[in-house]
Amino acid sequence: MARKTKSNMIVGLDIGTTKICAVVGEVVEERIEIVGVGTHPSTGLRKGVVINIESTVTSIKKAIEEAEMMAGCNINAVYAGIAGGHIRGFNSHGIIAIKTREVTKSDVKRVIDAASAISIPMEREVIHILPQEFIIDDQDGINDPVGMSGVRLETKVHIVTGAVTSAQNIIKCVNRTGLDVNDIVLEQLASSKAVLSSDEKELGVVLLDIGGGTTDIAIFSGGSIKYTAVIALGGNHVTNDVAFGLRTPIAAAEMIKVKHGCSLTSMVGRDETIEVASIGTKKSKMVPRRLLAEIIEPRMQEIFSLANREVLKSGYEDLVASGVVVTGGSSMVEGVPELAEQIFDMSVRRGSPHNIGGLIEIVNNPMYATGVGLVIYGCENLGSRKKRFSRLDNNIFAKVTQRMKQWIKEFF
Repeated sequence: MARKTKSNMIVGLDIGTTKICAVVGEVVEERIEIVGVGTHPSTGLRKGVVINIESTVTSIKKAIEEAEMMAGCNINAVYAGIAGGHIRGFNSHGIIAIKTREVTKSDVKRVIDAASAISIPMEREVIHILPQEFIIDDQDGINDPVGMSGVRLETKVHIVTGAVTSAQNIIKCVNRTGLDVNDIVLEQLASSKAVLSSDEKELGVVLLDIGGGTTDIAIFSGGSIKYTAVIALGGNHVTNDVAFGLRTPIAAAEMIKVKHGCSLTSMVGRDETIEVASIGTKKSKMVPRRLLAEIIEPRMQEIFSLANREVLKSGYEDLVASGVVVTGGSSMVEGVPELAEQIFDMSVRRGSPHNIGGLIEIVNNPMYATGVGLVIYGCENLGSRKKRFSRLDNNIFAKVTQRMKQWIKEFF
């Protein structure tokens, strides 16, 4: 029986360094039901950036096929995540005079245009313009100024930019699998929608999405995103350390890290042992589990120390009362929250997707945070959904570089 394409279906595609993950969601009575999930190992990316298009296309196809089979329908468009060391985020400020003494949607668009009127190199593109707050005649903290009276309108926004070529390559890989791209979304922004509560965002929180090739950071305060950064270290670096330290193949090191790994040596008993495969022979050896923890702990310490440095650099360290939320596949290693608490000196919890229905037992896992978050992002933008980057469009470069203007028009 032929599978049908459903109009209320939203698909998130997490194109990661270690895995490609496709999550299919369906809007049922204003609630998101996860109806399909597909994953496949990723070999065509390094530190979140595509380095082999053919390998990436193959992995995307396999993940999409698995998700289609589970959901029982055809997929023709996705929301794709973007990450990598090329991502840059910064805050900007704009101010205009209110012509009619009452704020209109046109005024909101003009003030965001004013805040966005900054010089950006040709090789970079704007991925997101995220309003933080509006200010009318020195009255700050306004989320929606439309209809309010005043003579001067200001706004503070967070602008996220990325390398045009990196965005192009992601779109090209997805298009070559026969799919359109509804939008490209910053991965830590997507993850935040899946694992953070509105109270955490209001009180202030640090989100750490520890992936395979990078660790993505997002700081929220007052209900809006204030700071974003990317650290070029992730779970793959831990795996490589384990492979080198225990002299075992990479694939075996990954399994050992997931099954027996611990980020705090003090949490491992001295008499615990694990079986480790040897390189070049079928024989295995028994080694103390404490040795494995001694290999993992320094690398995880480095990741959290660099992340803490970014928090201090942001200037929001005193405005994150909710503490730190760690998510992503590499956050599943035992002892990660405990080690992070020592370094950040604040409360830390592990974040998994919530407030969804359907295949909860499958996606209630930090490794699916980005995929589920992309579905939630797509649901929030369902009314203005368009295929921004069609596989039939031969001028992707022009569409990528014009994305900022389109985004502003649709946001308001």
